[in-house]
Amino acid sequence: MPIQYDSKNRIFHLQTSGTSYAIQVIKTGVLSQLYWGRKVRGTTLDKLFHTTGRSSFSPNPFPEDGSISFDSLPQEYPAFGTSDFRQPAYQVQLANGSTITELLYRSHRIIAGKPKLEGLPAVYVECEEEADTLEIELADDTAGLMAVLSYTVFRDHNVITRSVRFTNEGGQPLQLLRAFSMSVDMPHSDYELLNLHGSWARERSIDRRLLTSGIHTVASARGSSSHQQNPFVALLSVGTDEDHGDVYGVNLVYSGSFSAQAEVDQFRTARLSIGINPLDFTWMLEPGESFQTPEAVMVFSSEGLGGMSRTYHKLYRTRLCRGMYRDEPRPILVNNWEATYFNFNADKIESIARAGKELGIELFVLDDGWFGKRNDDRSSLGDWFVDKNKLPNGLEELVSRVNQLDMQFGLWFEPEMVSPDSELYRTHPDWCLHVPDRRRTEGRKQLILDFSRADVREVIYGMISKILQSAPITYVKWDMNRNMTEIGSAALPPERQRETAHRYMLGLYEMLERITSDFPHVLFESCSGGGGRFDPGMLHYMPQTWTSDNTDAIARLKIQYGTSIVYPISTMGSHVSEVPNHQVHRNVSLETRGNVAMSGNFGYELDLTKFSDAEKEIVKRQVSEYKELRGFMQFGDQYRLLSPFEGNETAWMVVNENRSEAMVAYFRVLAEANAPLSRLKLKGLDPDRDYMLQATGDVYGGDELMYAGINLPDLHGDFQSLLLRFKVK
Repeated sequence: MPIQYDSKNRIFHLQTSGTSYAIQVIKTGVLSQLYWGRKVRGTTLDKLFHTTGRSSFSPNPFPEDGSISFDSLPQEYPAFGTSDFRQPAYQVQLANGSTITELLYRSHRIIAGKPKLEGLPAVYVECEEEADTLEIELADDTAGLMAVLSYTVFRDHNVITRSVRFTNEGGQPLQLLRAFSMSVDMPHSDYELLNLHGSWARERSIDRRLLTSGIHTVASARGSSSHQQNPFVALLSVGTDEDHGDVYGVNLVYSGSFSAQAEVDQFRTARLSIGINPLDFTWMLEPGESFQTPEAVMVFSSEGLGGMSRTYHKLYRTRLCRGMYRDEPRPILVNNWEATYFNFNADKIESIARAGKELGIELFVLDDGWFGKRNDDRSSLGDWFVDKNKLPNGLEELVSRVNQLDMQFGLWFEPEMVSPDSELYRTHPDWCLHVPDRRRTEGRKQLILDFSRADVREVIYGMISKILQSAPITYVKWDMNRNMTEIGSAALPPERQRETAHRYMLGLYEMLERITSDFPHVLFESCSGGGGRFDPGMLHYMPQTWTSDNTDAIARLKIQYGTSIVYPISTMGSHVSEVPNHQVHRNVSLETRGNVAMSGNFGYELDLTKFSDAEKEIVKRQVSEYKELRGFMQFGDQYRLLSPFEGNETAWMVVNENRSEAMVAYFRVLAEANAPLSRLKLKGLDPDRDYMLQATGDVYGGDELMYAGINLPDLHGDFQSLLLRFKVK
């Protein structure tokens, strides 16, 4: 049984294939955290409970037991104000103005499967046998507050998920001020904290630092998960690398403002927590009402960062992403954005599509500029009807011309935004997020529609669905190009204004659920100025995300390497673009641009009609090779070999499920005079099988490739790369 309850010692023991997680009910019903780590049998978990008396500055809630203070007790879902002075997991304001609550154990139940989270994305099961769920009901009878802590334990994934549902059981309204999805108290603080940070066009760089005393916070208050921080943190045993060391990862399935914290207290223990950012958040609970937190996905690995990553990858590929494209190889596309920007007509689009077809490309995507009067980024968002000046015969005729080339057709939208210069805004100026009598701050000359309002969502859904029904469109790029300011809703009363940002996310998720269900044949790709909303919440509805607006191949080494810490290759959009690159103005060979882009959902973002004959031959080879590779590139196990954050070289590889085939990608940024000879050690192969290097026919033992390595050839010049393909002989 994945979940066991020892009624004598009141201990819950949750077991995955490689992890144990233990909780004990003590005294009057307080939940104490016992253990999270490598799987144990659980025969003596009760002996892990250990307390000792502290000074009078660590008060004792139980007068008869001076050894217990909430100031030092490892707790499962802690509150503030009753002798725990660390950061709480939740906080509630009562009708009398106080914020003192104490949730105590009331009951529990263990159920087969995994219930859905109402209105929120989450990982899922396809049958009850895949997981078991523990629900622990806590209550504060004085406050009239009840909370259900939910834990799902997967049988085939080394994963535990957590969330919380609050309910007002009393007769007075309650104000939820803080509602984290999980909190766990670790027995010491000898860890490194890893997080993924960056900016627009420089997303998900890896940061590692030793935990020191105080509160370490990784957060977004931007109304989205953001380019700047990703809703993921991990604690690493000191010295952890790709293959060795203990890793404790937590990832929030949410696309809005979040906060993750690691707090080191006076006794050098660490409290790790994650949830909705409490800054500018409250939620009114009227009697009988409930509030559901987003889900946190917890992964423990005793096999370093690589083990943690592959656990997240497999779970997200198979039990987070959904729809017909979850398990289907993704089409190779060409996007016209960097080829034309806003300046195009039907003939130009057809010429790019025709060139793409000749090269073996399968999908053409028409990006921004096809609607309203959209000749630049200053107008027309919200006016989702075809610009007949650019496309006088309409979208249907253009799609038909592309389809006649035996190519699929895709389209760009930015449904959550509105331009002040648009028919929609002029008709409904109150439909955007705003605060009365305050400036409406613009970003990219646009405002954000109030998706907390059902009437706004209905109108936008109507326009988008009409377009999708008008022609055989099989791909949608769903963009979002700014963050929230002046967060308020004309539809909410004053006491609920601080609910607006979260209600926006609930409205967005409702819209995404509806549109992806109504158009199941469409491959949806999310985007937010590139990777500004690369998170599990969006991946639940759209199985891939545009990884970054920065398409420079060398910059992408760090971006895609960092992204792979949590997210699988199948979720990353990656394209070959023009040189000099439009973001960093670097010249990189077509071969290296292709080799980087093939480590993702492959495509091109340039004017294919300008290729020379020699370049066309290179692209034909790239397209043909990717068609052979994508089945296991998108769905195999990824191993990181050399980090771009640590040196001049980058390497990773992907191995198929039965370890019979592998692809190795190697990149060297700068040439070096009289450089040392290089040998690259591989991973993930079967040591008892022989592998043939397809380019040469040479045969190597799997053990030799992993333990001794393979000699790399001399490479000449900067920005060089290799793709090495191996098959079992």
